Amino acid sequence: MAKRILYIITLALIILLVSFQTKAQQPAIYEVIRMPFNINGFSNISPVIVKDGIIFCSDRRFSGLTDRTGYNGRRLYNIYLAEKKDTSAYRKPRVIQSERTNKFNNGPLCFAPDGKTVYFTSEVETGKISENKNFRNHSGIFIAELSGTDLVSLRPFKYNDPQYEVGQPSISKDGKYIFFASNIPGGQGGSDLYYCELVNGEWSSPFNLGSKVNSPAAENYPYMHPSGKLYFSSDRAGGIGMLDVYFTSLYNGSWEDPVLLPEPVNSISDDFAFVAEDDLQTGYFSSNRGREDDIYQFTSKIIRKASCDTLEENNFCYRFFEENSAKYDTMPFRYEWKFGDGSNSIGTVVEHCYKGAGIYTVQLDVVNLVTKEVTYNEKTETLVVSEIEQPYISAPDTISANQRITLSADSTNLPGWNIARYYWNFGDETVSVGKNVDKSFSKPGNYNIQLIVSTVPEPGANIREACISKNIIVLRQP
Repeated sequence: MAKRILYIITLALIILLVSFQTKAQQPAIYEVIRMPFNINGFSNISPVIVKDGIIFCSDRRFSGLTDRTGYNGRRLYNIYLAEKKDTSAYRKPRVIQSERTNKFNNGPLCFAPDGKTVYFTSEVETGKISENKNFRNHSGIFIAELSGTDLVSLRPFKYNDPQYEVGQPSISKDGKYIFFASNIPGGQGGSDLYYCELVNGEWSSPFNLGSKVNSPAAENYPYMHPSGKLYFSSDRAGGIGMLDVYFTSLYNGSWEDPVLLPEPVNSISDDFAFVAEDDLQTGYFSSNRGREDDIYQFTSKIIRKASCDTLEENNFCYRFFEENSAKYDTMPFRYEWKFGDGSNSIGTVVEHCYKGAGIYTVQLDVVNLVTKEVTYNEKTETLVVSEIEQPYISAPDTISANQRITLSADSTNLPGWNIARYYWNFGDETVSVGKNVDKSFSKPGNYNIQLIVSTVPEPGANIREACISKNIIVLRQP
């Protein structure tokens, strides 16, 4: 399917295959269902999540009983909006029209950050369409504004060219980069991934993502997720089926080696057109794992908190001072401190670090060095030294790729909590359960670890939860 006439863009979904690193293997953490607005006998592809539903592409009939066909006799793809009626039902899809509807293949599309500007794939006109069935328009990217269900103010992308394909746009969340696929001469293979940077309101010349991402095969369907991971499809060797979904990310200015998403996300068929919500809990994708291209919904059971406290280190160090020492500053006195843990110090201002939490009695004695008179208990204070009330992650800050480490929650301090579960989200689409877990990371990068602690049900069936996060930097192996 890499060489479809439509030159389809798809948006890649982070599919979260979780391998629990405990003794027992966890069941699958996602569910997949076929979307109800698919129509048998027609292709339904490339979902895009919008506020009120799903935008997708299809070669279905949007009116009447006659197929819209192009110059080559194949049904034309157009763009549709399926609005939600409720959480599980959708209204009958409505076509999103433009001056190119009924003339060319249109879609898939992506939105700029403003939510109104649309970048979509269509065909670049090379003059009068020939009746010759071998004639073919190449794809290009077009820019428009979405007004209701109409695309207006159409204009071509700067780097369209009738000699080669340009399509499948995906724009980064900040709007600074556009990614697309093209067979511009001089690439790594049949189709490569490129990006342009927005500079002073204009897109820069295209940059090839290089040999780590692109291969001698075809790379298509780029999707830049808000997490910073770039997903794409490829029919390169080593996959599971025909088109497979991979992801990569930038590390120290370079793209990492692509990672193949596992089964059943990828299959022996074409799996493509992936998109996910920002929280990665829900997503949609296209696949012909059935008889034809259809859109499927993905629901993840993985837990990742949108808001999670940053781990704080306990600090048991204190500064002590005699606030009345100024009245003695013309006389020879010695200030003797006893910290209640067997440690002593001398001075008007002293610092002391306790080894751990506890209740300590701090005592100050003042010695007159002339008369040798000692004023005992000049100052006495009961000091309560406590740990920060939080879940706690014990783990190194920096490790090497493939280095095995143990992450521990033994120092968790949540007084009064009857803890039932320690749940770890490692930030690489894997999780684990347990107070102490083993983990290794195959790819360098900066991983945000979340530890979610939950209690047994309390009166009223309430369950308390607390979340803490810690960053671990994974370096390349020496």
